[in-house]
Amino acid sequence: MGYVTSLFARKMVAAVGDVIDGAALLRGAGIDPDGPWDPKAMIPDNTYYDMLERIAAQVDVTDLPVQVGASMRCDEYGALGLAWKAARDLRGSLSRVARYARLWTSVVRYELRPDPRGGLYVVHREGERRLGMRLSNETTLVAAAALARQVSPVPVTPLEVRVAHPAPGSVAAHEDWFGCPVLFGAEEDGILFSAQTLAQPNILGDEGISRYLLSDLESELSQIADEVPLISQTKNAIAQTLNEGAPKMADIARGLGLSARSFHRRLSEHGMSFQTLTEETRRELAEGLLRDERHSLAEVAFLTGFAEQSSFTRAFKRWVGMTPASYRKARRGR
Repeated sequence: MGYVTSLFARKMVAAVGDVIDGAALLRGAGIDPDGPWDPKAMIPDNTYYDMLERIAAQVDVTDLPVQVGASMRCDEYGALGLAWKAARDLRGSLSRVARYARLWTSVVRYELRPDPRGGLYVVHREGERRLGMRLSNETTLVAAAALARQVSPVPVTPLEVRVAHPAPGSVAAHEDWFGCPVLFGAEEDGILFSAQTLAQPNILGDEGISRYLLSDLESELSQIADEVPLISQTKNAIAQTLNEGAPKMADIARGLGLSARSFHRRLSEHGMSFQTLTEETRRELAEGLLRDERHSLAEVAFLTGFAEQSSFTRAFKRWVGMTPASYRKARRGR
């Protein structure tokens, strides 16, 4: 079971207003409607999705993710929100979320991935693409743009937004908010920012404040990072078996001294899946091998568990946004 901050649930109910019984919805999700808005108070992710689907059964939620995401404020995220503001530039802000998001959710992982046009801020969330999750993903993307605009001295407009589920009945509110193409039905959820936008200094960027905040965040993270050794061990085990093809979860679990069921449960509790770790390991290994000119593209494909180079090329392009050959050429030109 994964968890998300109750802040998101409160924001959703507040945005809908009096047309629903918001207090009853919050109580049904285990949240005291009269209690403090504490971002550290967590609720199960499926409870949150259930709540969103109950709202959708009563009102039109097409534009709800835009309303809620746009209402998010840095200060509502506690120390992490302050660290976002204190980063030197937007790239630094996004990188901090990628590292510390575990403090408010165990079901979403963020990644700032290099792209030929700048950087792709990717939202990874495992599980069934049920309506509640789709609404949550859209809200997360809108919120990222909202927070970026709050710290930048100039307007922030992404190059494009990618959403990995079909479009709702209307996308006008989404496109108006982002000010760029919003591509539904994409392979992943993410926002593409230009290199210039990522390098734009933040209004309140301060190295001294950042050091103080990051120290606190590292301390908080260490208290919940008890599964980091397992994640690291899993990725190492996957990397060692990739030249024999795609690894099987049961085999990796056995090698770590766990049953497949226990292994799956421990990964799920921390918002991870075996498939996600396998993809991450393959991508990281491929990038490292491609930086070494001694390996041919065919060898890199074999060493990362692909039977055919064409399959490797398609997967790598999905991960990084360019072919292995283009990636190697771009690295050579640096």
